[in-house]
Parts: sequence; structure tokens; C-alpha cells
Amino acid sequence: MAARAGPRNLITDVPGIPVGQAEDQAGISGTTVVLAEMPAVASVDVRGGAPGSRETELLGPGTLVDHIDAVVLSGGSAFGLDAAAGVMDWLAEAGRGFTVGSAIVPIVPAAILFDLGLPGRRSWTGEPPYRALGRRAVAAAGKDFRLGNAGAGLGAKSGRLKGGIGSASLVLTGGAVVGAVVAVNSWGATVRPDCGRLWAADLALAGEIARQPPIPEAAFDPEDLSQCGSADPGANTTIAVVATDAALDKGGCRRLAIMAQDGLARAIRPAHTPFDGDTVFSLSSGAGPPVEPAALARLGSAAADCLARAVMRAVLAAEPLGGIPSWRQLWGGAV
Repeated sequence: MAARAGPRNLITDVPGIPVGQAEDQAGISGTTVVLAEMPAVASVDVRGGAPGSRETELLGPGTLVDHIDAVVLSGGSAFGLDAAAGVMDWLAEAGRGFTVGSAIVPIVPAAILFDLGLPGRRSWTGEPPYRALGRRAVAAAGKDFRLGNAGAGLGAKSGRLKGGIGSASLVLTGGAVVGAVVAVNSWGATVRPDCGRLWAADLALAGEIARQPPIPEAAFDPEDLSQCGSADPGANTTIAVVATDAALDKGGCRRLAIMAQDGLARAIRPAHTPFDGDTVFSLSSGAGPPVEPAALARLGSAAADCLARAVMRAVLAAEPLGGIPSWRQLWGGAV
């Protein structure tokens, strides 16, 4: 039997990994929380030149903490990092966290994207909304969640198109499950500039895309960046979480995150630019001895494909907003 998508084709097909989202509709911003029902082994890989993050250093090799309780992806630029505090509040009330003497401290890494310049957004007055958004999002965590203009992807752009939240999963022939969730706010384009065909279209599984524009006969110009965004430092990033139920140690999670970054390069061109803060977290909810290197290589390859498909699904699901067109609006692809 060939590898296939899980029943929801979402990261929540990975056992023990629910997702919750919350939005500030007036502010055109939001937060996505990936919750570990039990503390999960985790790591991270940062490739972009303009990242915004929290608690990523503790995920590096040789550091004390191996397990985390949740990961936050948020809009709001640096203000959005406060969403993790709301998630920590909720987890602390549930008695979740790393024990230090008599104290319990929830471990919640986070990454943010810039969505504060979207036309039509209303700036908040007083306290920014993100701590409350984090609490609402984690409280709403479950197996089903919306793609496109939702959560951290509400105000996201992808080049000159509307970006958003995407997710995908893959059940490998050996039974392991891999999934990805991504907030696509990239400077690079997810489509060929000469025809609008999604770069990740060849990785799509049955039913994920109804149709795609044909590839032109003329050779593609690799210097055509007409579908990329404006070159504003710090205004773009793609942030993601990949997860598996295969048992991985911290080093294995680090390799999974590194390999999964290739999925961004398969779906977004160019990726990892000076303008982006591309960050991929990785989680393992599995128990037992870590998988062998050959199995880890297969997991990493699957994670990269899942992440590329998640990027594609974010763009397919996105709707026009703030004067930014969607892929479906411009190229008429029924999905």
C-alpha cells in the first residue's frame, strides 16, 4: 500500500497533536496553537534572515529541556509573541509544565509573522490582543480547524497573493504518521510567474487540486520575481510545525525540522531570503527507543513533502482580503 494522507489531511492526524485558532477580525490578525496532549520532544530549525521567535534556544542540542507543551504561531509581529503567555496561563492552570523545585513552568516556544500593514486593519487601543488570543486558541484546540484566512494566517500574504494557514498529513507504509501546519506569509511566490501554476502542484495527492494552469512551452525565466512581494525587511516569513508519532529524541527532531525546511523551498521560490524569518518547529509524540537513521531519513522526506503540500493548501484555501487577490480569484482553480 502506498503512503496516503490521513483521514483529515491535517497535522491533527498525528496522535496527541490537536490545534486551536483564534482571530481578531478587526485587527486582521490571529494565532494558531499546536498543543501536545502529553509533553512532546521538540526541536527547531531557523533559516530565514529576519526571524521573530521565543524559547527557540532551549530547543537546541545540549540544552536542559527536551519536552515542550505547545507551539504558538502568531501574527502581530513582535507583539504576537505575547500569545505564548496566554497559552502558558492556560497550561499552568491545567498543571502542565516543566518542574523546577515547587514551581511548574509551561514550555511554549513561538514564532511570529508580520501582518500589521494589511490594508483595512484596525489598530488596537490599549493592551494588544495576543495574550487573550493565545488563551482562546489553546482552549479551542481539537482535531478539526480551518485553513486559509484563519488563525495566524488571517492577515498573511504570499508574494502578491493572499496567504494563510495550511496543513497536510501523510501515513507512511510502515504506519508512522507525519503532519505539518504552516502560516504562509512569504516574500517569495508560491506560483510560477508565467502561468500561475503552484510550485508544489506536482506533490499534490488525489483530490487536493481540481485543476492547474498548463505549463507554457517557453522556458521559465529564473530571474522573474514578478509574483514576489515588495522587498521590505522583516515584513515576511513562513512559520510552521511538523509532527510525527514516530519516537524521536531531540537530535532526531532537529534533523526532522532541518529536512522539513526543504518543503518550503519546494513550494516557495525563493525561500529563506533576507526578508523572511522562515522557522520550522518539529514535535515527536511517540514513545519508545528513537527510530534508526534510515527510518528518520524517510520521515524527514515525508515531512518536507507534507510541508510543501501544506503551503499549497494554504494558498488554495485563502480568500481575497484587504485588496490582496487569492489564487482562485486570479487563476480560477476550483478546489
